[in-house]
Amino acid sequence: MKSHDSSSVKTILVVEDEPAITDVCRRVLTNEGFDVDIANNGKVAQEMIEKEEYNLCLIDIRTPIMGGEELYVWLLQENPQMARRVIFTTGDVMGGETTGFIERSGRPFLPKPFTPDELIAKVKEALKEIT
Repeated sequence: MKSHDSSSVKTILVVEDEPAITDVCRRVLTNEGFDVDIANNGKVAQEMIEKEEYNLCLIDIRTPIMGGEELYVWLLQENPQMARRVIFTTGDVMGGETTGFIERSGRPFLPKPFTPDELIAKVKEALKEIT
């Protein structure tokens, strides 16, 4: 288990199953000085969150095995502090169900496709809100 000193490098968990988006997130956020861990679905993310403290989670709503909505509900029950450190991503913003869930969660979201600048801005904004 790696240990992160919260006063130094911030660690972000990216829950994403699309390799191209995973690569962009890892490259952009690493270049900004963040440690980045990747989970390709919510189930893997659950296991990682149980072992590791993350400053922020960037969660895709639609991932196989366990999606972002189910992961978020689990976080609310098991780790409410971490649930306040979530940014959702989705390419499905037109769906009323997804839009409703994001609005109810009160968490920020980043519609796909997003630019590196949009990603950095949203992450920095979210980190300011929780510190």
